Formats: sequence, structure tokens, C-alpha cells
Amino acid sequence: MTSDDMPHRALLPAGLADLLPPDAAREAALVEAMLAVFAAHGYERVKPPLLEFEDSLLAGSGAAVAEQTFRLMDPVSQRMMGLRADTTPQVARIAATRLANVARPLRLSYAGQVLRVRGTPIASERQMPQAGIELIGAATAMADAEVALLGVEALAAVGVTDVALDVLMPTMTPALLDAARVVPPLRQKLARALDRKDAADVAALAAEAGAPALTALLAAAGPADGALAALNAADLPPAARAIADNAAAVIAAIRARAPGLRITLDPVEFRGFTYHTGVAFTLYGPGGELARGGRYLSGEEPATGLTLYPDAVLRMAAPAAPAPRLFLAPGQDGAAHRAAGFVTVAALSAADTPRSLRCTHILHGQTPAPIED
Repeated sequence: MTSDDMPHRALLPAGLADLLPPDAAREAALVEAMLAVFAAHGYERVKPPLLEFEDSLLAGSGAAVAEQTFRLMDPVSQRMMGLRADTTPQVARIAATRLANVARPLRLSYAGQVLRVRGTPIASERQMPQAGIELIGAATAMADAEVALLGVEALAAVGVTDVALDVLMPTMTPALLDAARVVPPLRQKLARALDRKDAADVAALAAEAGAPALTALLAAAGPADGALAALNAADLPPAARAIADNAAAVIAAIRARAPGLRITLDPVEFRGFTYHTGVAFTLYGPGGELARGGRYLSGEEPATGLTLYPDAVLRMAAPAAPAPRLFLAPGQDGAAHRAAGFVTVAALSAADTPRSLRCTHILHGQTPAPIED
């Protein structure tokens, strides 16, 4: 191998990257800290495989990520398999099959890597870590509130405390369009206008469709109190009113436990939440989106889940102070010092020095002492 070969070996496909020290260790510790929060609230960990048969992986909520799923032929069974692009559908499968006889509500947690065919305009990564929870078999506002607040608590456990919760109602727009009996292509035009948040276009199309509430609700997006007031004042058909009342109940349940949490509400946002059946939510930090979740159907069961993005959390969490590194000369025992919190690095040859091994401390007798600059 020549030096000219090295750049080629380091080159990775677009959207894939190596995570190096100390970030790889930081991410692992961050994930375990969040999972510890989930475990303390009764969420038990599951570990689905990276690959599954395509027909089971893409069933139910998995259909939402079908276009992002890598597929390959299983040389053993000669059946098509998919490499997971999201973990939630796998947890739903586990709940419906292997844990079908476990009493509900069922609380499960997970962590692992997912791989997608392409990145997004927001995130170019195609391989990314996920950590999350699924609460299966409960259809109450308290269940939705529990999941959202556990995300806030997990972020606080890793040092991200400046968090805002954006509550969404992805079923509201379809309910209003159904009540007004809006059909294509006007329905698609309204969806595109709402997606762009084009108030003028929404107003014109909503008037044409006979769904004027869309215009008022589009303008109502913002702090939860104002948005809830707009929902209360709006003339909503019964199905849409039930959706609004449920969102209000979820927000009330969240505020009862976290009165200081900043909450916004967007009554007509639905991008990226196509399979959700109730309220959805996004957690934001100072640098952007940290988690996403909401209510959906796990097979035939009501469920609420939340997926956190450890790579995004890693960028916002304050780095912990690195553990001191203690140099051990040949024959020195470091067990007691490791128990005291030191990382011990043993010399293997005369060429190994405290500097070359990036140590911060050496032993003076049996006492660790900082290496002087």
C-alpha cells in the first residue's frame, strides 16, 4: 500500500461518516444516560435486528419510510429484506407478536443505528443513531404527555435544558377537508399551500373549498395559549372539534407536570407526520430539532412514541470534562486508581511516554500527580 492509497480508503459514501474519539464515547454515554431515564420510568429495552423481511418491516407505520429503505435479497431464504430506516415499526412488530400477551400499557425503549437511502434538506446524514420510547396500549392524553415529558427529562439528563415543545395536530387538516368534501386537485393545492405556509394562497383556496377555518388556524400557530384560544373560537365540525379538544387535554396534562416548559401549537402542520393518528410533537433546542414523536397505531393498538436524535443532541450538549489519564510504567498496578476515576494507560515499550500516550498524570510513589507543562 502506498501513501496515495490512503485518501481513497478514508473516502466514504455520501451521508456516511466515522465518529472519532472523543465524540464516539460521548455519544455512547449520552445514549445510555437517556435510556437510564426511560428505564427509571418503567420502559424496558428491546433490541430489534438491523435487517428484516421487507413485508414485515414496511407494514403499518413502516410504509411511511418505504422510499427511504435499502433493500437486498436474502441469500438464505431468497426473500427480499430491508435495512431499517426507522426503529418504531420494528418495536410495533415486537409488541404485536413476541409481547402480545404482556399486559398493557406496554412501555418499551430502544437505541440503535438506522440507514436511509438519502438525506434530507435539513440533515445530510444517511446513517444516524436513534434512541426512543414507545407506550403501547394507552389512548389517553396522559399517555401522550408522559412520552413528551420523558423526552424533556432525557435531554435534561445530558445537559440540554433549554428545550421547547411544539405540539402538532396532523389530523386536523384532513378532518377539515373531509368535512368540506374537498376533492383533488383542490385538496392537493391546499396541502401544498399549507406546506409552504402561504397565507394568501391558503385563504383563497380555503374559501374556494368551503373550509375557512384553515385560514384562521394557520394564523393561530404560535404560543399554545393563543393557538388554543383560536381553536376554541373557531367554528369547527365535530371531528375537528374532537381533535382540538384532545390537543388541549394533552397540553393541560403536560403543563400540570412541567408548568415552565415552553409550548407552541401548530394546528395545521402535518409535514412528516403522515401516519400519526393524534397529536404529534417535536422537541427543539437552541440548535434545532432534537426529537420527534406522537400518537399512531401499533398494529391495531393505540400507541404514542418519541424518537430522539443523539447526533443532534451531541452537538448541543455541553461536553463533559475528560477523565484524567494516568500513565503506568511497566509493572505498576492501576486498579485502585481506576476505581478512583482515572483512566490508566500502560506503557508497552520504552518508546511509550506520558506525552506520547496523551496522559495528564503520572505516579509519584502511589500518588497520581499532574504532569507539569
